[in-house]
Amino acid sequence: MPTSAFIFPGQGSQSVGMGRSLAAGSAAAAAVFATADAALGEPISTLAWDGPADVLDRTENAQPALLATTIAYLAALHERWTALGVGAPTPAYYAGHSMGQYSAMVAAGVLSLADGLRLVRERGRLMQSSGAGREGRMAAIIGLDDARLPELVDRASAHGVFAVANRNSPGQVVVSGERAAVEAALDLARELGAKRAIELPVSVAAHSPLMAEAADGMRSALGPIAFADPTAPLLANRDARPLTTGEGARAELVEHLTAGVDWIRAVETMAAAGVDRFIEIGPGRVLTGLVKRIVPDLEAIATDAPNAPDGLAVPGLAIPA
Repeated sequence: MPTSAFIFPGQGSQSVGMGRSLAAGSAAAAAVFATADAALGEPISTLAWDGPADVLDRTENAQPALLATTIAYLAALHERWTALGVGAPTPAYYAGHSMGQYSAMVAAGVLSLADGLRLVRERGRLMQSSGAGREGRMAAIIGLDDARLPELVDRASAHGVFAVANRNSPGQVVVSGERAAVEAALDLARELGAKRAIELPVSVAAHSPLMAEAADGMRSALGPIAFADPTAPLLANRDARPLTTGEGARAELVEHLTAGVDWIRAVETMAAAGVDRFIEIGPGRVLTGLVKRIVPDLEAIATDAPNAPDGLAVPGLAIPA
């Protein structure tokens, strides 16, 4: 029987309409959205289902909407597994990409859904205001040899605050920092051999030192929240070390705001520990694609199935193409 890891997408996987078919076909998913609306005191479900896109994409809205939808997918999966008499896989690891860490922690029993939703709403607000006046930017760098990354960071940093925000897959990184440094990095990356260097349509410098104010704010917000030990290890975004205690999880949610996400290392760490099936829980298929590029011989499954009547793909069962 495969050894599974449950993986959870971060901001960027949201889209208008996400979870609507799921909630219509699953009482468990509908209950998650109802809990989300109650916890936030507003209909985040309506925003997820009907938009408009420019409002949904705001950081303070995208994050709670994505968390609610992701946990709705998880609830619908368990509901379906139970109805079919199929044993639900017990994950060996939970791993979230950036904001997906909150989804992973709710799934692993570290945080309640209501607490997770309120925390990501605050996280989004703090990220939007952190580093105000310093014009944060992000860019995707495609096809650059990893060996040239230190030189890119060193040279771009001469123009301002600059960091590698995400190592997503071989040859795909996201950089983050002050506008002048990111703009310089676009030209430098091409000079160093990158195939493409594209500024992203975001106005925050996530996973960079410009998020220091947000990290301080989250430390205060997290202080009174109850954290339980996870039911299986989580992996830290920065270095993929196992997080096995509630207090370790709490510290991670502060640290990962200013540190990068090394998704390559996370996937390789899980594979080395015996994981041979990665199940992406939530909307979209971003992480499934990254896993297939990192460990192409292993199985990666997305639970988002746009061609299924309820939008749900159940691992182990036939999935519409």
